Amino acid sequence: MISIGNTLNELDRSHRLSEAAMDSYTAALRNMAQYAVEIDSSLTAPHRQNLNALADRVASGKVEAIEESRSTLRGLLREYRDSASRFLNGLREELASTARALEEILDSLAQSDGDHETRLRNAVRQVREAAADNSSAAIRAVILPAAQTIEDCLEKIRAQHQLTIAQFQAEIRMLHQRIDTLETAVALDQMSALLNRAAIEERVRETVPPFCILMLRVQGIRVAEARYSRDVAAECAAAFGKRLRNGLPLDAIVGRWGQEEFVAILRIQRPEVMKTAKWAIETLCGPYSCIHNGKAVHPRLQVSAAAMEGGDSPGNLLLRLSEFLGAGGS
Repeated sequence: MISIGNTLNELDRSHRLSEAAMDSYTAALRNMAQYAVEIDSSLTAPHRQNLNALADRVASGKVEAIEESRSTLRGLLREYRDSASRFLNGLREELASTARALEEILDSLAQSDGDHETRLRNAVRQVREAAADNSSAAIRAVILPAAQTIEDCLEKIRAQHQLTIAQFQAEIRMLHQRIDTLETAVALDQMSALLNRAAIEERVRETVPPFCILMLRVQGIRVAEARYSRDVAAECAAAFGKRLRNGLPLDAIVGRWGQEEFVAILRIQRPEVMKTAKWAIETLCGPYSCIHNGKAVHPRLQVSAAAMEGGDSPGNLLLRLSEFLGAGGS
């Protein structure tokens, strides 16, 4: 027979483990909020508030809140990562502009330094020669010390000038190092970016057969915008684009034809592209986790796909793309 005492002990142990796990999970959420990397107050402050709000919902102990927290946390982290990536990319461009400006200043200083120094030294030499030729001791007594003072000042200016150039050079090196770091930080985001319609049309004209074109219509992005917000629709489209990109060969050319239309140019044969279309329909349909007002929402996407070979003329290919995908938008 099963001992009632053992059963109660096991239940008590299970209860303590559950409480410890809940406390640890809640503490982890609050620690993530506290120790979030400070990118910019406009980005970090809302992220911390959303994490703390999520911790409060989890601490309530409701099963629904705990189950929902998994997708909410993933969405909050993804949103912060994307925001940080955009911020770092902007900072990288700003630093690159600053470095270019400093280099231009440095070049200007280097070009003007020799000319001004030569002219000043010639003027000092002429003053000294004039003083030597003049018979008046009183005039020489005034001019020669003045010439020496000018030359001393010139040496000080030259030394300060060289120091300024050295400081600019050190600043430029530092900026280039920071630029390299930021370029590494945004490299992954740049690799996953999708081409726009104009770029896709250009690739269709330029790509030499054999190749196939995968065409995808995605229903649900406009619904997400109407139901939630434009940001949710953009996040949903970006998540779809990343899933699509990750499921295609590395050399695939992927773009967004319109708000709900996507295109991929693939170096594969027709049987393989038909399998890829089937994969897209079976895998990319369904709910996508997004963040709306600090909470996870799950707009659903429905995908339809078609494929065609790229042996036709570019004009006919683009016409067939437009017929299947519609006018869309760039």
